[in-house]
Amino acid sequence: MKKTYVYSNDVDSQTLEQFKSCVNQKYVQSAALMPDAHLGYAAPIGAVLQTKGFVVPAWVGFDIGCGVCALKLSASLNEIKKNAKKIHSSVSKKVPMGMGQKNSKKNISLDSLEKLSKLIEKYRKEPNNKSLFNFFKQAAEQHLGTLGGGNHFVELATSGKDVWLVIHSGSRGIGHRIATYYMQEAAKIAGKSEIEETNALSADSDLGKEYIAAQNICLEYALLNRMEMASKIVETISKVLGKKIKYSLWTNKNHNHVILERGLFVHRKGATPANKGERGVIPGNMRDGSVLVEGKGNKDFLYSSSHGAGRLMSRRDAVQNISLEQFKYSMSDIVATVSEATLNEAPQAYKSLSLVMQAQKKSVKIVKEIKPIINWKGVEQRYRD
Repeated sequence: MKKTYVYSNDVDSQTLEQFKSCVNQKYVQSAALMPDAHLGYAAPIGAVLQTKGFVVPAWVGFDIGCGVCALKLSASLNEIKKNAKKIHSSVSKKVPMGMGQKNSKKNISLDSLEKLSKLIEKYRKEPNNKSLFNFFKQAAEQHLGTLGGGNHFVELATSGKDVWLVIHSGSRGIGHRIATYYMQEAAKIAGKSEIEETNALSADSDLGKEYIAAQNICLEYALLNRMEMASKIVETISKVLGKKIKYSLWTNKNHNHVILERGLFVHRKGATPANKGERGVIPGNMRDGSVLVEGKGNKDFLYSSSHGAGRLMSRRDAVQNISLEQFKYSMSDIVATVSEATLNEAPQAYKSLSLVMQAQKKSVKIVKEIKPIINWKGVEQRYRD
């Protein structure tokens, strides 16, 4: 009998029905719904689904490798606060942010370019679709070191006197293109026209092997993307402050993926791995910051935790129900990208992070709570949840 766990205390009926539809697939072995769960396409955001012999591209989604990294900086908290507006402006000019934004080769570090070259060679040797491989080879530089829009963000935050850099982003247009292709192919095999549905690929088929390989490349690319942004941001802060700022990586974790764990394919659609001792970052919202966590390795959570606080309102509902004045007031102590264009990301659009953390205390322990000083958002006008 399949093991199914629901950890959300306020899950709505539509999300629950979508989750049940996923669980009913014959290849699903077990499933869990994280405390931040809300309606997505094909599978809820916050779903963890273990399968045997099959992978479902739509259960990973378009933003393959979306995740969060956290770095501890040597910067002085007082100097960061004193120069907050200048840092916000300078970083905004240095890091491409928002839907469709691209980078130039001259703006990318040599270290990241070398790592990208190795990743291209790795992809070349894996099972691949020639057209997609050529796209990756040609376009990867343009998307590297870019933030994107939606709920992606960059944040300088504090815990006591410590300064932290948190970045939430994914594989950008690279992952979207690869995801779209394999979601289309899976739909064709199922005889469907809608790609944003539960359509599976056999892991042993040529297409399945291609998808797994391409997805794994995207996961590595997403990790590299966040680190390239981190490098440029720290470099920019150093220039503003007139002194060399050092940093140490605390964690860099993907939360949109399908990976082989304990003999099963684990699909996490907006869920953070939480194996015993594994570090993670769980963001709340632009005002309340994030928590750094450590996994407890709870098998009943399928070794997972939430990837954030979860949306309380859809993007469209947020724009219709939250005023710009309310948004500005809630962000009054933080230097941030606050405008009509980012209203759908207002703090009021999200669930309570403290309640979400309480619901998963058996899965992760809180190591630190970090509060924002400066927050960056890419501008996006689409309303897609």
